[in-house]
Amino acid sequence: MSPRSASANEEMRRRSRERLLQATVELVGERGYEATTLADIADRAGTARGLVSYYFPGKRQLLQSAVHRVMHLELEAGLERAPCARDGRERLARAIDAILGLARDRPLLMRTHMAGILQAEGFIQCPEQQRLAHLLHDTVAAYGSPDPDADYPLLRALLMGAVVAVLLPGAPMPFERLRAELFQRYGLDWELGVPPGPPHAGA
Repeated sequence: MSPRSASANEEMRRRSRERLLQATVELVGERGYEATTLADIADRAGTARGLVSYYFPGKRQLLQSAVHRVMHLELEAGLERAPCARDGRERLARAIDAILGLARDRPLLMRTHMAGILQAEGFIQCPEQQRLAHLLHDTVAAYGSPDPDADYPLLRALLMGAVVAVLLPGAPMPFERLRAELFQRYGLDWELGVPPGPPHAGA
């Protein structure tokens, strides 16, 4: 049997990494962060335990990469959903709905992710985060920003703040109110994107 080509090896590594990321999302969503071990993740992914350490320096970094992958896939799906969004305002509305929607629909996963970012390890610029950033940057540019390099970090900060507000234990902000505030900030009509219903009272 001839040895595998470099491209075949690279594809195998990519698939192994993605299986680990998917297993992390599934297990943390089911059990929570503390109850999920790296061995559990490797077992769920069907890979050797040593591969986890090969790709990621620790569980917190693995979780951040896994959630950034989910966010990227969710954002990409929202932007590509039929009918195709060519208008920049519609694209930005879909982006806001995709990220805020994760806080509403997957609260345990997103709360764990945000808690990790606020801890000592901080924000990790992994390949998954870079793909997410590129897509958000392109969305800001399509919206018509004269300076996407400056406006993308602002959008990211506003989205992160809104996600935290949705998830804040004991004092969560209503999803609809936060969406309305972001849409007003960017001059977006409520009907754009995936509206959840009428704006929250007082929004």
